[in-house]
Amino acid sequence: MGLTYERILLKLSGEALMGNLSYGIDPAVVQSIAQEITDIVADGVQTAIVVGGGNIFRGVKGAAAGMDRATADYIGMIATVMNAMTLQDALEQNGVPTRVLSAIEMQEVAEPYIRRRAIRHLEKGRVVVFGAGSGNPFFTTDTTAALRAAEINAEVVFKATKVDGVYDSDPRTNPNARRYQSLTYSHVLTQDLRVMDTTAIALCKDNNIPIIVFDLSVPGNIRKAVMGDPIGTIVGGSCEIS
Repeated sequence: MGLTYERILLKLSGEALMGNLSYGIDPAVVQSIAQEITDIVADGVQTAIVVGGGNIFRGVKGAAAGMDRATADYIGMIATVMNAMTLQDALEQNGVPTRVLSAIEMQEVAEPYIRRRAIRHLEKGRVVVFGAGSGNPFFTTDTTAALRAAEINAEVVFKATKVDGVYDSDPRTNPNARRYQSLTYSHVLTQDLRVMDTTAIALCKDNNIPIIVFDLSVPGNIRKAVMGDPIGTIVGGSCEIS
């Protein structure tokens, strides 16, 4: 069976690296994610990653506690670079060449983000991990994922989460919550389903980039998504609501 997607953008939350810890990074979880990425790279998938920083610092939370919002967001961006470097180390221990490209200049630890350089790394089979968000406060890493996906001509955005798709209500509080198999961008926006923030959804809609939401904790799910297996929920322009 051939690949459905050959160039992907994988969006990981900072919390995904935390495992069952209350804070920080669980090395075992990072190694598990790295192994899944190693497997798809071995299949020839050009892989870019945007990682959040919520396991270390969340800008919105800092602002709510009285910090200047822009300052809090910049701190959050630095946290994402820490996560990106952690992923890079785990992947390179698996023999996968990896480059961290930061939207905030940190030349000792990461390359500056340059679109053409990122694409060239992907063409050479290197995993690219985008750090420091978009480099701008007031924008989420979800928006960064949609932006970078458009810039590098990714065929799809994989939103790897702790749930197995998009529901019509919170499945943790509503046992009758219904999981969607597919959705249109417009339905996500009008129903405020919180797949990603509205800016990210609008960017994907404008550039016709499908979004697949699935459970990262299930082993093999990243590879299943790459192969086009029907997991999670797909959001796209040609999708029906089902």
